[in-house]
Amino acid sequence: MNKILVMNISEQELQYLRLLAKRYPSIQKASSEIINLKAILSLPKGTEHYLSDLHGEYEAFIHILHSASGLIKRRISELFKGTMRENEKNSLATLIYYPKDKIREHIKTETNLEEWYKVSLHRLTKVCGSVSSKYTRSKVRKALPKDFAYVIEELLHEYELEPNKQDYYDGIISTIISTGRAKEFIVELCVLIRNLTIDRLHIVGDIFDRGPNPDIIMDKLMEHNAVDVQWGNHDIVWMGAALGSTPLIATLIRIAARYDNLDTVEDAYGINLLPLATFAMANYKSDPCNSFEIKLTGDRIYSKDELLMTKQMQKAIAIIQFKLEGQMVKKHPEFKMDDRMVLENINLEKGTIRIGRKTYELTDTNFPTIDPANPYELSVQEKEVMSRLRNSFLKSEKLQKHLKFLIDKGSMYLAFNSMLLYHGCIPMTEEGDFKRTKIEGTFYSGKALLDKYDEIIRQCYYYRLNNNMDSVGLDYLYYLWSGPDSPLFGKTKMATFERYFIKDKETHKEEKNPYFSLRDQEELSVKILEEFDLDSVQSHIVNGHVPVKMRKGENPVKGNGKMIVIDGGMAKAYHGVTGIAGYTLIYNSYGLLLAAHEPFESKKAAVEKETDIISELRILEKSKDRKKVRDTDIGKELEKEIEDLERLLVVFRKGLIKEENNL
Repeated sequence: MNKILVMNISEQELQYLRLLAKRYPSIQKASSEIINLKAILSLPKGTEHYLSDLHGEYEAFIHILHSASGLIKRRISELFKGTMRENEKNSLATLIYYPKDKIREHIKTETNLEEWYKVSLHRLTKVCGSVSSKYTRSKVRKALPKDFAYVIEELLHEYELEPNKQDYYDGIISTIISTGRAKEFIVELCVLIRNLTIDRLHIVGDIFDRGPNPDIIMDKLMEHNAVDVQWGNHDIVWMGAALGSTPLIATLIRIAARYDNLDTVEDAYGINLLPLATFAMANYKSDPCNSFEIKLTGDRIYSKDELLMTKQMQKAIAIIQFKLEGQMVKKHPEFKMDDRMVLENINLEKGTIRIGRKTYELTDTNFPTIDPANPYELSVQEKEVMSRLRNSFLKSEKLQKHLKFLIDKGSMYLAFNSMLLYHGCIPMTEEGDFKRTKIEGTFYSGKALLDKYDEIIRQCYYYRLNNNMDSVGLDYLYYLWSGPDSPLFGKTKMATFERYFIKDKETHKEEKNPYFSLRDQEELSVKILEEFDLDSVQSHIVNGHVPVKMRKGENPVKGNGKMIVIDGGMAKAYHGVTGIAGYTLIYNSYGLLLAAHEPFESKKAAVEKETDIISELRILEKSKDRKKVRDTDIGKELEKEIEDLERLLVVFRKGLIKEENNL
């Protein structure tokens, strides 16, 4: 076999093996790496967590992340069964979730702080040893905090070695305490436990809007060791705004005003909203803006004047948005969004609007900036407001940093470890065929459609990065937000104007793509999986976007188990609809589990009361044999590396490449 391998090796392959030999210059080094990689293949598969539709709910998200959706508490219960009381287990779990807060609390209340440090360090070491046991020492070593790497590595082996070493480890812990480093050590150990519990994190879209602090979520994701994002339609709004799309800038600010999040836009991202506030007060000064009520979800108390100003800002930017959308639709008839050309159908004298063949009475007729002869033209003041806002978005360092992360770690979809992840839908026809969409003169559908949009988004980013100019494809980001065949939106229209200005709810309906009625059928999931080159027997689809109405008995598992919808309504605005506060799909070496989370009270309550999110864990699929690394996509890559190294051994032994044993 080796002779055949050598006889058939091409010059191109030999050149590749010469490059590989620079990294592994001897039989010994190549053999050692083969042994190491084959050992890794036999380890249990790492635990993956899937979440979607975070919508700025940073406290709930961080708690779910820190608690690993309840897995850390379960591990504590297993490790200390019969040796710790329930309140002690709760206290240890809370320490892992919020170490800095709990340490401050214990410093104030403990009568023997040194003893608490000692007990906590022993317990944390045991938890850390347990969660790290499924990884190689090399991988754990890479995850260790720099300042305490050696000490933690020594402590992690405490329970593997002989009892006569106990004094040695007790001495290490005593020294940590006596040198005044216990606080910092505990914090780093807790972070390590959290990082090792979740091997990879998947965010299936919609980090932004609704909730108060998507910026904190973004910062947290950027700290994670392994994360990917499948863009949602709300993410596209922020990405497009960061790239300078004026319709999406207006949309972003309108939604922020609607959901009481202007502080995030202004304070977190440094967007100057003063020009908009000044414009709104001048043009809508006596307007009560009753159709623009604020959806208050936080604890902040506003004065009447503050609420009125926010409503006026919301109305001002909404009218600007409708104008810019009209301009966009005129510019792109191929978008087939003529139903969004609403302003030209307003009869200001009668206070009515024509939608389709019907005429409706408007709930608000104060449109001081709309010129009936040219309804989509921005006024001079509106142009100035948008120019200054656009400049502010383009120059926001934090927003641009977050945009880069979303480009680097994000995509329209991801196929990974037999799971197909996408946020919205795969546009379908009523007959169950992939719907064709024309982009730049060419029709796309299914996988090709998502690939094309992915390409456009990246081109927009890099074109602006390299040329400081808008890409011609930037308008497609607006289409992805609300276009009738957008795979991120999945509805025929976004009836924003109708919900603001027309009382008749018939006009508020947004018809969903047939995908959403077909996804209960297993045939649809099979068709989609095969379209994305996945084994339809072994693989699953993970979908978000539309909240699962668990309160009404809706099942998040669709298509005979082939599709799992994980939008459980984490945002407070959806709690009444879903009856829960989010899902986490967990894929570990034993199978698939779905955690349904109850509403999270607050970080303050979690720290002080040591309460956890109550999660109902449901086993969706149990593996017959425990999954190993070799069963994963990473395992396939490692097997390819092993194959290359084995080829390198052959050419070393045949003398086709000379060893460098002196290295």
